[in-house]
Amino acid sequence: MKNTLALQGSSMNQKASIKVNLVCHSLYDASSLLSGNVHLVWLLIFLPQMGSGHLASSIFLLLLLFKCLAFQQPNTDGFFLSDFLEKMGAKLPSVTSSSVCSWSGVSCDSTGVDVIGFAASGLGLSGSIPENTIGKLNKLQALDLSMNHITKLSSDLWGLGSSLKNLNLSMNRIQDSLLNNIGNFGNLEILDLSQNGFFGEIPAGISSMSNLRLLNLSRNAFEGKIPEGITDCKSLVALDLSFNKLSGSLPAAFKNLSFLDLSRNQIQGAMPDLSGLESITYLNVSGNLLQDSITGVFHAALKVLDLSNNQFSQIKLGSSFNLSSLVYLDISRNHLNGEFMSNLGQASLLKHLNLAKNRFSHQKFPQILDLHMLEYLNLSETSLTGNIPTKISQLVGLKTLDLSHNQLSGKVPQLMMVNLTILDISSNNLSGEIPSPLLEKLPHMEMFNFSNNNLTFCAKKFSLQRFNSSFMGSQNSCPLAANPDIIHSIKVKHKGLKLALAVALSVTFVLVGIAFLSFACRKSTRSWTVKQLSYKEEQNVEGPYSFRTDSTAWVADVRVATSVPVVMFEKPLLNFTFADLLAATSNFDRGTLLSEGSFGPVYRGILPGGIQVAMKVLAHGSALTDQDVARELERLGRIKHPNLVPLTGYCLAGDQRIALYEYMENGNLQNLLHDLPLGVQTTEDWSTDTWENETNGVQNITTEGVTTWRFRHRIALGIARALAFLHHGCFPQVVHRDVKASNIYLDSSLEPRLSHFGLEKVVGNDLDDELTTGSPGYIPPELSDPEKASSSAATPKIDVFGFGVVLFELITGRKPLGDQYPEEKKTNLVDWARALVKKNQSSLAIDPKIRETGSEKQMEEALRIAYLCTADLPSKRPSMQQIVGLLKDMEPVAKD
Repeated sequence: MKNTLALQGSSMNQKASIKVNLVCHSLYDASSLLSGNVHLVWLLIFLPQMGSGHLASSIFLLLLLFKCLAFQQPNTDGFFLSDFLEKMGAKLPSVTSSSVCSWSGVSCDSTGVDVIGFAASGLGLSGSIPENTIGKLNKLQALDLSMNHITKLSSDLWGLGSSLKNLNLSMNRIQDSLLNNIGNFGNLEILDLSQNGFFGEIPAGISSMSNLRLLNLSRNAFEGKIPEGITDCKSLVALDLSFNKLSGSLPAAFKNLSFLDLSRNQIQGAMPDLSGLESITYLNVSGNLLQDSITGVFHAALKVLDLSNNQFSQIKLGSSFNLSSLVYLDISRNHLNGEFMSNLGQASLLKHLNLAKNRFSHQKFPQILDLHMLEYLNLSETSLTGNIPTKISQLVGLKTLDLSHNQLSGKVPQLMMVNLTILDISSNNLSGEIPSPLLEKLPHMEMFNFSNNNLTFCAKKFSLQRFNSSFMGSQNSCPLAANPDIIHSIKVKHKGLKLALAVALSVTFVLVGIAFLSFACRKSTRSWTVKQLSYKEEQNVEGPYSFRTDSTAWVADVRVATSVPVVMFEKPLLNFTFADLLAATSNFDRGTLLSEGSFGPVYRGILPGGIQVAMKVLAHGSALTDQDVARELERLGRIKHPNLVPLTGYCLAGDQRIALYEYMENGNLQNLLHDLPLGVQTTEDWSTDTWENETNGVQNITTEGVTTWRFRHRIALGIARALAFLHHGCFPQVVHRDVKASNIYLDSSLEPRLSHFGLEKVVGNDLDDELTTGSPGYIPPELSDPEKASSSAATPKIDVFGFGVVLFELITGRKPLGDQYPEEKKTNLVDWARALVKKNQSSLAIDPKIRETGSEKQMEEALRIAYLCTADLPSKRPSMQQIVGLLKDMEPVAKD
């Protein structure tokens, strides 16, 4: 035993530092209960037991312990930081000495005593910052608490104003207004509060921060005007106020700014003269309400200029504007008229050019073929005429090319850019053969669309689904192919009579097969089979036509069906009539009925040419004239987004309005989550049938993939993007008013699409109450009282509440109404889920089917987002732009 102690004593000096830290940490935990004298008594008891042979080592340990205890005493920086980390739920730092200055993320001044920098980004800190912790670090100059779960700031944090120079609280969950005493930070140079939930106005006290160089308040809920005094921050170099709800006009008196981002707000008025911004290199004011003309307001050498999604009518950058440094230019989605900017060819460094969706006059392809650095080019809906220049292939770096919805004619050039991954030349007047080398390249691209032209090509390498989605209106020029295996088996010596006999027998079998198939088709009883009526048969039928479903009866007051046209937005030359709709649905037979909603029944049909559509009968009609209805439907037809079900056409059959939508192969989210067992297809289930034997390009719904967190997150993010586009990307703004699972569809790629938006103007007054209040289970509190609801204007916050309910459905797998809940008082999904979130028991609400398929923390975070969306007060709900940002930051990672 004595030898063992001696051996331990001989190694004491080598391990002393490690032991000191362990003991020091233990003593610190006990210091709140025991005095220093008790620690000393403990040591005096412990030391004699070690024997006199180890006295030197023991004294050495004792000295280190005294040093540790002295350091950890209250009112020291080490004590304040330790207390902060412990109370915020983080592990205490792993240190190799007793000095706080050696902790990871901690820096001290030259004396080695005072902490001047503390970085605790991404440590999982949670809750409110406690008082008397980091607010007591009197010499602190830099504080980084970003990427945590902080919900509130301590009041003594503002006392750091005399020393603090860098404060980063971004990507937390702080839900509070920003106090005017932010001006206390007079020495602050960098302030980043982005991606939180700060609301209210930006305080005027910010103008007193004269040393401020970088200010980032993006992705919050600030509203009101941008304080004029902000221009008094003379040192300001970078300002980011994007993704808020700021209004008013745009300040112009910035002198030293090089970075300015005010995108996705509600700033109004004309663009001010920004010629004084001589240092500006990045300017983004997209997604606002700016209007009028822009004439010579820029003089600086800009690298990024984004003016998109506003209401500008003219943009003239002026001869003094330096295009040679421009790398990114986006002026899309404005009201620009006239011609393109003539000097675009000078932007030799340009990589991104977007001029789409404007009102330019008809003109030929712009002179941009010398922009060899270009990677992204979008000229869709810019009234282009003439041919696509063959020299466009000289843009070898091009990755995205969108020339859709123009009047381009002639043949499709080779387009053999090596890096091209996205190509859209749909809805033009292009003709001729698609070049074979380009066809060979298509399977390796992310996205391509040649639809609504007059093109021909051999489609043998593409499925029918791909043909209908990407080559709609094109002609398949493939010859009638013989079976190559049979041909190969015929040897030369068997030519002559045997070959003639084989041919004769083949013809006989083909004729018999055709007769058999014809008979079988007539006898088919599958509910979704469409029985096409012949033209002669239709001629003998005169209207009016009456139809009935289980809940709706409607009449098309039409005498001759062939006299009522069907308008197809992207294929105006197709001469469809109401007779084609009758044929496509077997006279609107119940076997083709997909669903019935508040607006009316929805039928499935195939128009001539194999065009699959969903026909929504707006059975209640409206008081609008046919001309007004047509104008409104055409406006809705121009609203395009990857997560919206596109309106492709319409038919005005007497008083009856019929809206035509792109058909969604995989049904709606209501069926997916609640109505059918996942992966089980009934014999009458239209949502997973396909119309071809090949399934290339069509993904049927199965349990695998659908019961995963990644898939449900993708649905949530897609619908959030769709609503954000309707709220902030459409002018005038579109409020859906009926966001629910049954209005969310899944296309052939299982991408979510929101349907039935913007129809309130073309339905009757008897639906006003239903449209105003919404669907049961999705009705926000402010509309639960019918009297108040009738006088309340539809706002985006109604859609935010509906989205929150859908998000709860996705994560819990439960219905909004009708499911059983453990607590008797909770009769609906929203009340039940919100109660669990409020009690920090979110994990109990997660659907067992997805719990093991991803990060449970992410699922709980999504539940908290749904909690915010379903707040009782509309003002407390975030905007859809903010929700998109929160969901994008939550990238699911599948478990191994």
